[in-house]
Amino acid sequence: MRSKPALIAAAAAGSMLLSGCGAGSLFNRNRPDEFAVQRQAPLVVPPDFALSPPQPGAPRPTDQSSQQQALEALFGPPAPRSQVETSALMKAGTAAPAIRSTVGDPGTFTVAKGAVTRDIVAAPQGDQSAAQTNIPTA
Repeated sequence: MRSKPALIAAAAAGSMLLSGCGAGSLFNRNRPDEFAVQRQAPLVVPPDFALSPPQPGAPRPTDQSSQQQALEALFGPPAPRSQVETSALMKAGTAAPAIRSTVGDPGTFTVAKGAVTRDIVAAPQGDQSAAQTNIPTA
């Protein structure tokens, strides 16, 4: 059986050793964010040496952000518009510059859709456990 002073000395030594772990320097270090790091484009010798030097602080023209690189890797480059989409956009024309202000204006006239639409919009949101549909038969 150990003596009481030896147990106290062992407990004190153990608490001193464990107190070094709680200083915060081991686990609370400032580390770089590995997801925020992006690769730099490789250096390329230009074919024409009559180029003007880049402006300080200007973005590099060959670089893409990591978000753009990820989108291109997942979905490919942007697809050209179909003829139907192009003709629909041509017929639609350009939007009025202040369309959002006009739509949000209280003086803008709206079409009354009826009590059913008003009830649907004003219905409280629930967990949809009691939601039902009625399909009318002809």
